[in-house]
Amino acid sequence: MKLELRGITKRFGALTANDHIDLVVEPGEIHCLLGENGAGKSTLMNVLYGLYQADEGQILIDDEVQHFAGPGDAMNAGIGMVHQHFMLVPVFTVAENVMLGHEQTTFGGRLDLAAARRRVKEISDRFGFDVNPDAVVEDLPVGVQQRVEIIKALSRDASILVFDEPTAVLTPQETDELMATMRQLREQGTAIVFITHKLREVREVADRITVIRLGKVVGEAEPTASNAELASLMVGRAVELTVHKDAPQYSGNSLVVQDLTVTDAAGTVLVDAASFEVRGGEILAVAGVQGNGQTELTEALLGLQDKVRGSIRLNGQELVGRSVRHILDAGVGFVPEDRGVDGLVKEFSIAENLMLDRSNGAPFVKAGALQLGLLDEFAKEKIAEFDIRTQGPSQAAGRLSGGNQQKVVLARELSRDLSLFVAAQPTRGVDVGSIEFIHKRIVETRDAGVPVIVISTELDEVSALADRILVMYHGKIVGIVPGDTPREQLGLMMAGAVNEGASA
Repeated sequence: MKLELRGITKRFGALTANDHIDLVVEPGEIHCLLGENGAGKSTLMNVLYGLYQADEGQILIDDEVQHFAGPGDAMNAGIGMVHQHFMLVPVFTVAENVMLGHEQTTFGGRLDLAAARRRVKEISDRFGFDVNPDAVVEDLPVGVQQRVEIIKALSRDASILVFDEPTAVLTPQETDELMATMRQLREQGTAIVFITHKLREVREVADRITVIRLGKVVGEAEPTASNAELASLMVGRAVELTVHKDAPQYSGNSLVVQDLTVTDAAGTVLVDAASFEVRGGEILAVAGVQGNGQTELTEALLGLQDKVRGSIRLNGQELVGRSVRHILDAGVGFVPEDRGVDGLVKEFSIAENLMLDRSNGAPFVKAGALQLGLLDEFAKEKIAEFDIRTQGPSQAAGRLSGGNQQKVVLARELSRDLSLFVAAQPTRGVDVGSIEFIHKRIVETRDAGVPVIVISTELDEVSALADRILVMYHGKIVGIVPGDTPREQLGLMMAGAVNEGASA
């Protein structure tokens, strides 16, 4: 089936998320919708899937205008969506998930699970998915869960499939398998919309590329376009994609972690006897599929986990058991993975956010009084230094774009004398131009002799920044390898394969 969107416009109050977008996807074509987070890609697909109603424009399938009151109408018209965050019931089997929402019954009114199992097996065999219909979803690896989502869509005879940021939780090997599946679907005549912001994936699998920026289509490109050309279309200017850094020059600073174990309230081990060292003047990147203990490891370093055993010594000073305030005062800078929840107070001004970790004394507080003039001067200096696009220091942080919010967090954390810098998902939800700037500042911090830990699920970012790479799987360190380790080897480690040549 052919899909056409004509002049789709979607507004949320004063914000125009989609501005008269046109898009045509032919049968047997993989059409990539490329753009940064917040560009309007997912909003457009939610309009297509009936989750939102367009304010203007039309959806056509095989040249016939469609009116979708909800996802059910879209599915009935042959549209399926594989969401970034899987829409599966973890405790149900594969067959139960696939039949959910369009249940078949036998003559006696009982659910016809046998028919659902046959349908799963039929589709699984056709595409070589190797999915057991009776497996419980929560017991399946993430990559297999994604195949279940695809089977679910195909079981409803979807001829148009939308993949919304489908590789966000996959290892490189699982990503390669997904790309092969998409090509196979294309060969069978399926029209595919592939939403992503990852340039490498676009060039690997797309037949055509449409680029969206700030809710508008700004251009189309061929898969032969370079990363630099695609990045320029995405952000509207030339972007330096290569991270430039010299060989490490080690300083006397160091972080030494020994047998660090973190458990939750139920006693489940989240970080299992982790031991490693980070020297001043190097970047240690922590890699792994989201949910394998990286978050809990990061929080333990900052004193944000309660049940911690083992040792964390920064320049000889033990941090386990110390308060967050003590750890910050010891010179630890921290960029949290969710800036909106843990990095900023969105209702506070930029100036107020820049002093959050220095609100208990000099230079901004004297004799209990806030030094407004000094704070305003400091904020203006950091706005200029970190290229924060804003109306001024008094603007609320929550009114900034994601990239500029991240720059406020960076400006605050890098404006102190640091003994350790920890950056978790430092470029999540950030445009390519801001990524360029953030990477440069991280490398400058490393070059100043500070031990740097970067936690990222983006392998391109890990490979670009790391002097060494620590890989986690199910809370364990499966190896620590050089920064130039091939992606394929890192992917195997992220799936649990221990690297025999890795140091700890």
